[in-house]
Amino acid sequence: MSTPETAAVRGLKLSHLRLMAEILATGQLSHAAERLGLAQPAASRLLAEAERLTGRPLHSRDGRGLRLTAAGEALARRAARIQIELSDAAREMTEAGSGTEGLVRIGAVTGPALNRVLPAVRDLTARHPGLRFEVTVGTSPPLCDQLLAGRLDFAIGRLLSPDLERSLTLERMEEEPLSLIVRRGHPLLFRPVLTPADTLAYDWVMPEGETLLTRTVIDGLIALGLGEPRRQVSTASFLFTLALLTESDAIAPLAEAVADSFAVGPAMPFVPLPVETGISVTAYGLIRRRGGHLTPAAERVAARILATRPRRAR
Repeated sequence: MSTPETAAVRGLKLSHLRLMAEILATGQLSHAAERLGLAQPAASRLLAEAERLTGRPLHSRDGRGLRLTAAGEALARRAARIQIELSDAAREMTEAGSGTEGLVRIGAVTGPALNRVLPAVRDLTARHPGLRFEVTVGTSPPLCDQLLAGRLDFAIGRLLSPDLERSLTLERMEEEPLSLIVRRGHPLLFRPVLTPADTLAYDWVMPEGETLLTRTVIDGLIALGLGEPRRQVSTASFLFTLALLTESDAIAPLAEAVADSFAVGPAMPFVPLPVETGISVTAYGLIRRRGGHLTPAAERVAARILATRPRRAR
């Protein structure tokens, strides 16, 4: 049976929903209008019409800006989800349900990108020439943001905030053991016996602040009865880390998968230190939008990534 509330929502058009989603994304009516190719007066009329149809205030003025009310934010979040589903539906129709063609957008943190995503992509591109891939490598928080915004089909990473569990699901895969990477010829490589305590005589290169990697390393060293490492240079840039290792005696804790790709073989300028710390980063997994459905192509790729056995060089 129809209620006044459901009747009002049914009166909304796709243009109303698009505007609400853009206001949520930009926080400004002018920016939302610009992204939709509308003049601001037209956007204002659409917003007023949406409020009339729903019978609720959807926004309030906040200084020179605009703030969505609780009802407005609820509608905007639903609108964003609808836009994502419509986009996925269009892609699914284009792919004709085969799962062997179309674009798949994957996000991954660095280690799994190398030992899970790369082998799967390499295998699937050879088997299915109609498949195309867009791979984004980064840390878990921005990857989750992009997934929620519909810019990724799924991600390989971690849910670092309990709030994300309302919108995203994680299928656990495995923990990431860490290796300590140095330049070839590092003084520690010539010690007959090497202990974790010996490494603290050198600078460690890690991200600044309370990042997952940094917190894991510090907690792991404390658990070994050691103190925090000295850190003169902090960076989250993988390329800058490798460049710094090349020109100094610094040490970088990196995922084993990264070490296996960049520090194995006589031609590589980096090597893992022959020392066991037992430190692992908490398990990563395959992250999806809760209640969403992957396109056939994305589902095929996700299944292949889950089935890929990580390469272990040592």
